[in-house]
Amino acid sequence: MSGNAIGRVFRVTTWGESHGKAIGAVVDGCPPAIPLAEADIQRALDRRRPGTGMEGTSPRRETDEVEILSGVFEGRTTGTPISLLIRNRDADPAAYEKYRDVFRPGHGDYTYFRKYGLRDHRGGERASGRETAARVAAGAVAAAVTSREGIEVLAWTAALGGIAVDSGEVSRERIDADPLLCPDPAASLRIRERIRDAAGSGDSLGGIVEITVRGCPAGLGEPVFDKADAVIAGALMGIGAVKGVEIGDGFAVAARTGSEVNDGMAPEGFLSNHAGGILGGITTGQEIRIRVACKPLPSIARVQRTIDTAGTAVEITVGGRHDVSVLPRVVPVCEAMVQIVLADLLLRQKAVR
Repeated sequence: MSGNAIGRVFRVTTWGESHGKAIGAVVDGCPPAIPLAEADIQRALDRRRPGTGMEGTSPRRETDEVEILSGVFEGRTTGTPISLLIRNRDADPAAYEKYRDVFRPGHGDYTYFRKYGLRDHRGGERASGRETAARVAAGAVAAAVTSREGIEVLAWTAALGGIAVDSGEVSRERIDADPLLCPDPAASLRIRERIRDAAGSGDSLGGIVEITVRGCPAGLGEPVFDKADAVIAGALMGIGAVKGVEIGDGFAVAARTGSEVNDGMAPEGFLSNHAGGILGGITTGQEIRIRVACKPLPSIARVQRTIDTAGTAVEITVGGRHDVSVLPRVVPVCEAMVQIVLADLLLRQKAVR
């Protein structure tokens, strides 16, 4: 597998499997002398970890305690690779033995088998959402870089199970005050009822994550193939459950005219932000607005038709410890991927001027 790293200057490589001994990340290219402690990374990890008792989330009880193995000395980064380790303490590989020779619908089982000629059947392994903890840890390192430039990345649950959220004025405090990372308390109550219904029927739910980036300077992005919107979208599409990304007004612009979507300018700045803070693949200095569509998780307690490795038709019901929806736990993962991209683009821009 050659696709386990992201970034050119600020480069992140993740490693490990869902039911192996550990997962982790190596962050290369982080500047020296940036304050960084395990506690800084742990705060981000605690927002996505399983086993918290949140409705509809996996009962797998992982502490997700991060260890910094290298690249930090006396509380500051040294400029050398930062190695991050998260041990798997509640893995249960035996629970997946019955799927050894069966392809679970909606998972990467079949495609991994076709690509490599074999697969690790223990919970999807590299294709498992467990891998995203390493991304969140690396994203916390990236946030230590971007925050020095006044950049803030906020993500939240904007819809879940078909229930839309009235986001209003979002803040970290409003988002984190809700167990679903939803800034609309009334919608959160309806969503929780929807989660209970889906769980009771053995089904799963999709949703939408919304992200805003504040304080991003103008000028980030590398035309033509590493445009800011291109690399942001690519990073978010690299999350397992993500099936679509919009920036700015997104797909809605296809039904509008140029006069409706062009962002006019005045001496005081832009008059609108239909582009979502990026023009020509380069940030404008406005808020970057992103929406991410996540599919319903494929592990459901319903009978599904599939085949085994011999091509024989079979029926399965996927049991085990699974979330009803990838939201809200994917919310900090989306934040992390945007932080990683922005840290990389920021450092690349410093090489330009």
